[in-house]
Amino acid sequence: MDLKQLRYFVAVAEELHFGRAAARLFISQPALSFDIKKLEEQLGIQLLVRNNKSVKLTAAGQVLLEEARNLLLQAEQARRLTLRSAQGALGRLRAGFVSSMLYRGLPTAVSRFEAEHPGMEVVLQEMNSAEQAQALQRGQIDIGFVHRGTLPAGLRSELLLAEPFLCCLPPGHRLAGAERIDLGELRDEPFILFPRPAAPHYHDLIIACCVAAGFSPQIRHEARLWQTIVAMVAQDMGVALLPETLCRAWHRDVSCVAIRQRGELSEIHAILAVENPSQAAEDFLATLRALSTGHDTDSVITP
Repeated sequence: MDLKQLRYFVAVAEELHFGRAAARLFISQPALSFDIKKLEEQLGIQLLVRNNKSVKLTAAGQVLLEEARNLLLQAEQARRLTLRSAQGALGRLRAGFVSSMLYRGLPTAVSRFEAEHPGMEVVLQEMNSAEQAQALQRGQIDIGFVHRGTLPAGLRSELLLAEPFLCCLPPGHRLAGAERIDLGELRDEPFILFPRPAAPHYHDLIIACCVAAGFSPQIRHEARLWQTIVAMVAQDMGVALLPETLCRAWHRDVSCVAIRQRGELSEIHAILAVENPSQAAEDFLATLRALSTGHDTDSVITP
């Protein structure tokens, strides 16, 4: 099994059509079919179920697809790192992050770090908190930025940010423009929230905020991305609770209103290995820490 076979397999698995996969790879369809069959023979397992009308992944094929994607990504990163090394570059820092970090100073920190460490390249990989912990344990990333949660042995965390949730309301909502509201005033409103498996920590925090205000939210719609939630609120499809920084980032599209009750806070933690963390990871954390404490006026992170 080689990288070419993995690339071919991933193309077929993603397209679920040999013709489209062959066009994507710029090879003939018979050649692609031959290589996939050869891969299955080498592994001794069936990866795809195909007939004249459809192509489907077997259970083994699903497993290989995920592993193949990871291997191809690592191979590409190794190629780029080798090239940079040959050009005199120093190295690479692999950082995992939850999407909200894009609005909490991460891009500024990357630019600052690379400017202060010539030759260093920061490679960002979006993952949820649990995936980052696993990737850090496996040595696939050097540092992660996660929500609050229990960490496995061998990892340590440092709190970077703790901020309140705000009510995110449609511009024409009856409470839009208020300085502060009682969360209980939204008890009869349709809520937009993450599916719990996508973000268990945030899901539970938001439910807890509502329960503390005396009601269980009526979850009308579910969305996986903060941007999608805000877009749905802006279209008057419901209300939501968002961390303050994120709500302020889209304040032109929605109304952001403070909550009178003091509830759970939205937290972001940096996670690193307890033993032998890379110096680059420590240096990057120091850069982000400096931004979070207000030493950089361009930062959007607030303590």
